[in-house]
Amino acid sequence: MLEVLTGSGLAAAAGMNAYVPLLAVGVANRCFPEALALPEGWAWLSNGWVLAILGVLLLVELVADKVPAVDSINDVLQTLVRPAAGGLAFGSSSTASTVAVTDPAEFFASHQWVPIVVGAVIALAVHGGKTALRPAANAATVGAAAPVLSTIEDVASAGLSLLAILAPLLVLVALLLLGLLGWWLWRGARKRRDGASLSATGAAGAD
Repeated sequence: MLEVLTGSGLAAAAGMNAYVPLLAVGVANRCFPEALALPEGWAWLSNGWVLAILGVLLLVELVADKVPAVDSINDVLQTLVRPAAGGLAFGSSSTASTVAVTDPAEFFASHQWVPIVVGAVIALAVHGGKTALRPAANAATVGAAAPVLSTIEDVASAGLSLLAILAPLLVLVALLLLGLLGWWLWRGARKRRDGASLSATGAAGAD
């Protein structure tokens, strides 16, 4: 049960930022193996070179996601990356054995592909919400919302990743709060956009 909560939290975090949960998993295993012990077949996630590459990709993501218009393009490009990262994060936090990763036949026969698919679906759902919210928020605020929302998402991804590893029982609460926050932000952005449209229509009618 705890492994499912850990995997779900990491996958949801990947839906907001693909590289934060993977870095969290790799660093936790490398520096604090008692907090998260990766199955042998997933030990590559804690490799120094892998962590360095993830760090560079994270820096690119942090910058690109805070620029209006560029953030929407980045979201499109991340449509495959974030679900893949969610699948890796969920799979690495499960008890999948080495053979499940290195032997394709055994991988599918033993159904150990299921955690990866579940993680990908969770990440895709969160990514879909993020992708839908961002253009509406940018339109309602003339792009001013991009860096603010991006920072909130980065903090939420990092916080959710830490909770998933250190306190998985709190993941359900965090996911509920995240969903409510996303709904509130989307509703506010929609109201502002509709208000702006009405104002523009009224001004055009007066002319």
